Amino acid sequence: MRLAPYLASLLMLSTPAFSEPPPERPLPNYPHTRATDLVEPQFGDPVADPFRWLENDVRTDPEVRNWVTAQNKTTAAYLDTLPGRDVFAKRIRALVNFERFGTPRKGGSRYFYTRNNGLQNQSVLWVRDGLEGEGRVLLDPNGWAKDGATALAEWQPSDDGRHLLYAVQDGGSDWRTLHVLDVATGMPLADEIRWVKFSSLAWMADGSGFFYSRFVAPDKDATFQQPNVNQSVWFHRIGTLQSADTKIYDTPDAPRRNHSAQVTDDGKYLVITTSEGTDDRYEIHVATLGDGPIRPKPLITGLEHDWNLAGSVGSIFYFKTNMDAPRARLVKLDVAKRHPKPVEIVGQGPDTLVGASLVGNRMILAYLGDAKSEAELRELDGHLIGPVALPGIGTAAGFGGKGGDAETFYTFSSFTTPPTTYRYNTATNKAEIFARPKVAFNPDDYVTDQQFYTSKDGTRVPMFVIRRKDTKLPAPALLYGYGGFNIAQTPGFSATRLAWLDQGGVLAIANLRGGGEYGVEWHDAGRLDRKQNVFDDFIAGGEYLIAQGITAKGKLAIEGRSNGGLLVGAVVNQRPDLFAAALPTVGVMDMLRFNRFTAGRYWVDDYGDPGKEADFKVLRAYSPYHNIRSGTDYPAIMVMTADTDDRVVPGHSFKYAAALQASEIGTKPHLIRIDTRSGHGSGKPTEKVIAEFADAYAFIAQWTGLVVK
Repeated sequence: MRLAPYLASLLMLSTPAFSEPPPERPLPNYPHTRATDLVEPQFGDPVADPFRWLENDVRTDPEVRNWVTAQNKTTAAYLDTLPGRDVFAKRIRALVNFERFGTPRKGGSRYFYTRNNGLQNQSVLWVRDGLEGEGRVLLDPNGWAKDGATALAEWQPSDDGRHLLYAVQDGGSDWRTLHVLDVATGMPLADEIRWVKFSSLAWMADGSGFFYSRFVAPDKDATFQQPNVNQSVWFHRIGTLQSADTKIYDTPDAPRRNHSAQVTDDGKYLVITTSEGTDDRYEIHVATLGDGPIRPKPLITGLEHDWNLAGSVGSIFYFKTNMDAPRARLVKLDVAKRHPKPVEIVGQGPDTLVGASLVGNRMILAYLGDAKSEAELRELDGHLIGPVALPGIGTAAGFGGKGGDAETFYTFSSFTTPPTTYRYNTATNKAEIFARPKVAFNPDDYVTDQQFYTSKDGTRVPMFVIRRKDTKLPAPALLYGYGGFNIAQTPGFSATRLAWLDQGGVLAIANLRGGGEYGVEWHDAGRLDRKQNVFDDFIAGGEYLIAQGITAKGKLAIEGRSNGGLLVGAVVNQRPDLFAAALPTVGVMDMLRFNRFTAGRYWVDDYGDPGKEADFKVLRAYSPYHNIRSGTDYPAIMVMTADTDDRVVPGHSFKYAAALQASEIGTKPHLIRIDTRSGHGSGKPTEKVIAEFADAYAFIAQWTGLVVK
C-alpha cells in the first residue's frame, strides 16, 4: 500500500502569487447512475446500498464498463479546462527525467540491479560480472506490452548467480507469473509458474529449484475479485512443469492463513513464516534441507508476536521480535534444541527497531527515531560497534546480505534528495557511493521542518513540513496522511511532490497513529475501535497548519492512498468545512463489505470484522460511503482509482463517487478519475504516473488558489 518515490528536479520556478480560490462554478453534468432500493438490515441497522451493482467487475459487466467510460469522459472534460494541467505535466516529466538505480543484489560474483534512464515506463534489470564489470541489460520489460503496463515485479538471483527467478505483473494486478532466465546467455528457460500472489522467492542453495507461495486458480470470472484463501508453499525443480511441483506446507483447516518461505544463507534450513492478517503476528516453522523429504516443524506458535528472521549461524537463528518489547528487540534461538527459548541479544531501546540483518559476521540494526532512519552495527553477541553513518535526515532502505560476506548495499533519500545507492562493508563500517543520480537542482533551495502538534486527546503527533525557501507563507498546502497497518511515513524523494513545491505549494506529511513510527503502541492506538484517533490526528494536523500561518482557510488540500484514501473520505465527511479540495485515491470506502473481495479479508486486523456487531457499529460510524452528509457544503473532490486494482477493488471508489454525485453537497465538483490497465500502484508506467499527478495537482491548485505558471 505505499507509493514508490518518484524522482528529481531539473529547473526552478519563481514563487507564484498567492491568490483567492476561483469562484465556485455550476456542478458538472454528471452521468446518470442507476440507483436501486437495496436495503439490508445489519444488527438492527437498515443499511442502504443503492449502488452495489458498481461492485461488478468492469471487465465482465457492460453496464459498469459504460459507467466508467461516461465518468472518465466527464472528468476529462473538466480537467481540460484547468490551466495548470499542462504545466504540471511538463514539469513532472522534466523532474522524472534522470537516471536512477535500484539497490543491488548479489548472486555469486554477479551484481543485479534495476536502472531507468529517466523516462522509461518500466525500469530495466541489469547485471555486472564482478563489481568493476561492465553492466549489461538482462531484462527490459518496456517491450512486454504496447502500453507499458506489463512490469517486472519481484526477482531473485540464485546463490551462484547462474539463474534469475523473476515475476511478471500485468496491468498493475497483484497476480504474478514466474519465469526463470539463464543469466549467462540471457535466454529464458521453459519454466512457468502461475497464480502466484503475495509470495517470497527462495532458491535452494544448489540452484536446483526454488520455493514460492501460490493460491488455487480462481474462478474464471472472479480472477480480480475472489477472496484470497488457502495459500500454500511449493517447491519447483528447474526444468519441470508446474504440475510436478511439490507442496511443502499449507493449513487447509485454517484457510485464512498465509505462508511465505525463505532459505537460510548456509542453505541448511527452510523457514516458513505464517500470518493471518496484516498484523505482524507470526508463526515460524523450520525444516532441515537435505536429501530426504522436507518436513517443517513448529518453532514459534500462536500468532502472537512479530518474528522477523535476521540471519543464522548454524542452528542459531537471530530474530527481530516485539515479544515483551513494543518497540522490538533482537533475540536468538537454537533450533537444534528440543524446546528453544529466546535469548535477548539487544534489548528494546527508546526508538523503534524496524529491521535487522546479519551481514558478514555482524548485525545491522535499523531504527526509526521520530520517523527518521537510524542504523547501528553490532557484534553477534550484541556488543555495539558504532552507528552506521547515514548521509543525513532521511530514509535508508536495503542492508540485505549474507552471513560470511561483509558486503551489502543500501539506498538513502530524503524529501528533497533523490535516492543514492551506497556499498557498505560491515567489517570496516565504511560506505562508498555505488550510484548517485545526476540532477540539476539544488536541495538547499528547500527546507524541511519536523514539527509536533497536539491531537484532540492531547497526543503529540509529528509532522514533516516541506517547502521552497522562497515560498511566502501562508501558502496553498497539501496535507498527506496514511495512519494504518503499522506503516511509517518516512522522508522519501518524490519528483511529483517536488513539482507541487516548485509552484509555491507547501507539502505536509503527518505521522498519524495507526502507523509504525513508534512501535506496537502507536499502531494499536489507531486501529479497531480506536480508528477515530487517526481521523482526529489528521484533522488536528490541518487545523495546526492554518493556526500556524503555514496555510490559510480555503487553501488546504488533502491526499491519501489506499488506507489513506479511507482516511480522506472519512475526514471529509466529518469536517468538510476544513478542506478546500480532496484526493481520495484507491481508497477503502465501503467499510461494511471490504472483507468480501481479494485481499480485503486480511484487513480485519486493522479495521475489525463487519460481521461482528461490535466491530460493525464502529465501522458503520465512519465508513465514507455510508456517512456522506447531504445538505452540507463539501470541498472539491476527485476520487482516483484504477480498473485493474485487485488490492482495493475499484468498486469501493465507484460506489463512493456515485454517492457523492447523488448527494446535495454544494457546488464544487465531485469527480472520479479511473485509470485503465493500472492497479493499486506498483508497476505503473512512468507516463501514467505523469498524467495522474498532473491531473491531481491541477485539480487541487484550482481549488486552493495556487496560481500555476
